[in-house]
Amino acid sequence: SLLGCVMCIPDDITAITFVALGTSLPDTFASRVAARSEPYADSSVGNVTGSNSVNVFLGLGLPWMIAAVAWSSGGSGNAKWQAKYQFDADLGWLGEAGFREQAFVVKAGSLAFSVTVFTVCAVVCLGMLAIRRHVCGGELGGPRHLAYISAGFGTCLWFIYVALSCWKSMQESGGGGCAK
Repeated sequence: SLLGCVMCIPDDITAITFVALGTSLPDTFASRVAARSEPYADSSVGNVTGSNSVNVFLGLGLPWMIAAVAWSSGGSGNAKWQAKYQFDADLGWLGEAGFREQAFVVKAGSLAFSVTVFTVCAVVCLGMLAIRRHVCGGELGGPRHLAYISAGFGTCLWFIYVALSCWKSMQESGGGGCAK
């Protein structure tokens, strides 16, 4: 958040680029070690999927649960919440505007689009792994030129995900992350 602020980059773009790279590069190197030391790709692919499941299920679920419990135990009558959410058209699920009970609210922003792009890229990547299994006899290995093509293809998928997610974020936020 601080780096993004200094560079005038919105928080969600900072998260999917700098923060994601910083937390994922160690997993990348661990997967490389597993791929070189094991006869099958299971350890390498398992490391990636296991790490991502911890990030998604615990890394998101646990803080959200703690925040919701902490927020609800703080009591109601928050004037800032009233001003921000009481008449918000997107929060009809909280009840009629003007008579809403306060609840823990975190609006999604460009999350739905970003998750959709990620899911499409992940499915395409799984397709690539299936093709590699058929052509090369496994997800890893095979002729060096196919390994380079696969690595380049995976890297392109990541750049596509980042580029589309950044585009959507900038479109919704109206520009950079600098205070106006």
